[in-house]
Amino acid sequence: MAFRLKADNALHLFLVFIPITLVLEYVVHASPTTLFLTSAVAIVPLAGLMGKSTEMLAEHVGAGLGGLLNATFGNAAELIIAIFALKAGLHDLVKASLTGSIIGNILLVFGLGALLGGLKFRRQVFNRTAARLGATLLLLSAVGLIIPSLLHFTRGGAGGASDAEAAGAAATVSGSLSLEIAVVLIVCYGLSLVFAFTTHADLYRGASHHGDHRDHGDHGDHGHAAGAAWSKGKSFAVLLTAAAFVGWMSEILVGGAEDAAHSLGMNEVFVGVIVVALVGNAAEHSTAVLVALRNKMDLSLQVAVGSSLQIALFIAPLLVFLSYAIGPAPMDLVFTPLEVAAVAISVIVVGQISGDGETHWMEGVLLLGVYVLLGLAFFNLPG
Repeated sequence: MAFRLKADNALHLFLVFIPITLVLEYVVHASPTTLFLTSAVAIVPLAGLMGKSTEMLAEHVGAGLGGLLNATFGNAAELIIAIFALKAGLHDLVKASLTGSIIGNILLVFGLGALLGGLKFRRQVFNRTAARLGATLLLLSAVGLIIPSLLHFTRGGAGGASDAEAAGAAATVSGSLSLEIAVVLIVCYGLSLVFAFTTHADLYRGASHHGDHRDHGDHGDHGHAAGAAWSKGKSFAVLLTAAAFVGWMSEILVGGAEDAAHSLGMNEVFVGVIVVALVGNAAEHSTAVLVALRNKMDLSLQVAVGSSLQIALFIAPLLVFLSYAIGPAPMDLVFTPLEVAAVAISVIVVGQISGDGETHWMEGVLLLGVYVLLGLAFFNLPG
């Protein structure tokens, strides 16, 4: 508990980067790279506040509606960042951040939890049925995100037409297919919530609910223990205020993303997959690791897998729909070959590791090793 309080206080210290970023933007007129870095740091504690306020609101509305609230707002920070990138027409950055959130949660978050929890406890167990369902849903989401890419590259290389004609036809078909797949994915997400909250809620009781799976199922350790519960009014006010500042910081972050990538020697895909994804998920990462250190791997696994599922089955389709309304052009679900491979590899690895219902520190090392290897591959992509 004391460690959790110290972690929260340390996170709140980074709120000072909000005024720093605003001064640099509107008074000093600093370089885009500087603004990118300071706004990225500022979003981390804001995302943490959004998660905590959502959790506190969930306590006031009961377990079922509270779980739905967490599932809806669990990845709000990532969604806000993506919306500003979408409005700016940075589709590659948006899709890279989606990829990064998926692989980051199931490799980095789950890996850290398994490693650090495994160093403290020789063997940690979790609900095998719930874990297998999560792995199966991850496989479905991976298929949904991979199919448009495969079709795009297949039709783009088809014979009988010029390269330009083939590319145009591929783009048209992949855009239409992406919209159809987005509908399927979001329907599956809605049905998964019915499964988790209604028909099979017992599988998640005592661990977490489906969706983002922040620690609302463990209030004794993570909610009240970390301090007095917030009132409904305070929780709602903090959520709205944090969301507003996340939007403000996200606009600055997105504005400096391309310049920052070039000046720091990074390609845009790496910025989206690693940097932006880490910014939006940092607070959530700490939750998964802390509950693993308390030997609650059920909850740690649900935080990691549940958040990846929400990104793939809810956030990605939602952004496709929103792109028709707010973007300069519709966004498809065509990812680079490396992104496709990264998602597929991550899903296969986490399915193998979670299938037996237990984990240890060496499996955490393996997950982190895969994440580092993929990170190196993205870093070395040509700009």
